[in-house]
Amino acid sequence: MDFKEIKELIRVFDKSALNKLKVKDGEFEISMQTGFEGGTVVASSAPVAAPVVAPVSAPIAVIASDAPAAISGDTIDSPMVGTYYASPSPESPNFVKAGDTVKKGQTLCILEAMKIMNEVEADFDCKIVKTLVEDGNPVEYDMPLFVVEKL
Repeated sequence: MDFKEIKELIRVFDKSALNKLKVKDGEFEISMQTGFEGGTVVASSAPVAAPVVAPVSAPIAVIASDAPAAISGDTIDSPMVGTYYASPSPESPNFVKAGDTVKKGQTLCILEAMKIMNEVEADFDCKIVKTLVEDGNPVEYDMPLFVVEKL
């Protein structure tokens, strides 16, 4: 399964009445569950000695402290759970910053999930108004990453 198929699977599962789903395709395996507390979420792409485990009841996302509680305007949201990186390496400049104009398909940030670096690209031409996540912080699925103005 590629990233877009996984993203679509998550969206379909999120909108369905299902509360548990497990998909296996070769060595790739993903499990999703809703409506439980204090459990764990495990996902792996190959047999591993220690599975990736994240506690569900713990807060996963950290939004910059000066961000308002309610975000107004258009946003670009996280397509997955992972760790947010604003640049390709610690020595490199950020992909984008507030005030930048970006084109559709331009890389905005990187999300690391299961040791895989996934580039998040703009779905439309826009101007970055504010970055809502600090570099190196964890993010949730569908969490706003940027406030933007569509062009």
